[in-house]
Order: sequence, then C-alpha cells, then structure tokens
Amino acid sequence: MSDTLKVMRTGKDLILATKPFAADSTAKSWWCILSTAFMLVVAIAGTLPHIAGIHFYLAARIACSIFTGLLLLRLFVIYHDQQHHAILSRSRLAEYFMRAFGVLSLSPSSIWRASHNYHHKHNSKLRSAHIGSYPIMTKAEYLRSSKRTRFDYLFMRHPLTILFGYVFVFFYGMCVYPFFNDPREHYDCLIATLVHLALAAVVTWFFGWAALFLTVLIPYFIASAIGAYLFYAQHNFPACRFSTARDGLMKRPRWNPPAT
Repeated sequence: MSDTLKVMRTGKDLILATKPFAADSTAKSWWCILSTAFMLVVAIAGTLPHIAGIHFYLAARIACSIFTGLLLLRLFVIYHDQQHHAILSRSRLAEYFMRAFGVLSLSPSSIWRASHNYHHKHNSKLRSAHIGSYPIMTKAEYLRSSKRTRFDYLFMRHPLTILFGYVFVFFYGMCVYPFFNDPREHYDCLIATLVHLALAAVVTWFFGWAALFLTVLIPYFIASAIGAYLFYAQHNFPACRFSTARDGLMKRPRWNPPAT
C-alpha cells in the first residue's frame, strides 16, 4: 500500500486536497443534467404498454421500470448538488428545472433547503441531528427517554423505514408533514403531493394498473429506498465516536466524512 493511502487527510489538508474538484464546469453540469433527463424520459416511455401503436413486452417494461428508478436517483443526486449551489449556481434555467424536478421527485425545494441546509450547518451536533437527518442518541440519552421517544427513535432508524423511504421519508416526511406544519412556507409540498397523486391517477386511467406499478410505484420505491439508505450510511457508521463538549449540549465525532 502506498504512503498516500496510509495517511488520512484531515482539516486544512483535506480541504486543500479537494479544492481542485470544487470548480464547476458549466458544460459538464448541463451535460449530466440533460443526458440523465433524456435517458429518464426514454426509460419512462419504456415502462408504458404502448406508445404510438408500438407495444412493449412485459420483460422490457420491467427492465425499463428498474432503470427509471436508478435514473431518477441519479437525477436526484444532481438536484442535490444544484440545490447546494455546487453546480450552475447562477443559472435561472437550471434553478427552474430543478425546482420542477424537486416537485416531481417528492423533495420540494423549500423543505429540502430548509431541512438539509440546517443539517449541514449543524453537522455532528447530536442535539439537532434529527433535523434533516436520521436521529442519533447516546445510550444514556436513550435509556433516559420515554417509551414514546424510544419508539419514534427506533422507528425512524429501522431498516423497514429506510426500505419504504418512498412512503415515510419522501411522501410523508418531505411533502405531507412539512405542508401541514407550515403551509405558507412549504406550499410547494402540497403541490408535490397533488402532482404525484395526479400522476398516479392519470397513468392508471390511460394505461392501466400494471403501468401504475411499472411507471410510478416501482421506480419511486427503488429511488427512495436507495436514496434513504445512502443518506443513512453516509452519516451513520460503526467507527463514529462522539466526545462531549464542556457544556454537555453538543457532541462531535472524532472523525466524520465530508457532508454532501
């Protein structure tokens, strides 16, 4: 193993090492967005039973359904970077496009920026770890908690909750709950909910129940499950250790990967 792989960069050295990758290439960013969007549209079309008189085999539709979920996830990753202004920060067209995608992907811009930006600003602080992220408690805190708090904690971190991220993380957590919690601030969450329900109804009406599963439910299930797990795995790992600050209110890990 080389000396480079043996040394783990931290602090300023880590920032300097990643600095060359922080510059945005407008052409490359647009290529990633447009090429992914194009492939996503093609994959979605392939999930339908027929288009312009052309009928598709069920096996091909199932394959396209899986690809739709993976491409939806890929475009969501690009959406994540754009919402952080890591790419195309000055492009209004990109902002409008991504806001529309946020609605379609059940992650409206208002709640995404409110919760996810809060998460980044308070990364590694256990007291506010549940906002925009999965909750984290020490063993002592867990044992002191009420039964309801323990249940909520275990439920939010349960593998089945992550697996069904489509329902719990995105549809409810990113759309339904934020709107009822603050309708004026998160009105786009209502739009996302209504658009998603309308999309499901339209697909079912014109193409049947099979299309509902292959065009809507399965792709969203795949993208949401993988996305929810990746976010969990990124911020929760066995080697993470927290040390208590003097005021006892904040705990920081001895090592934490760069938040993305």
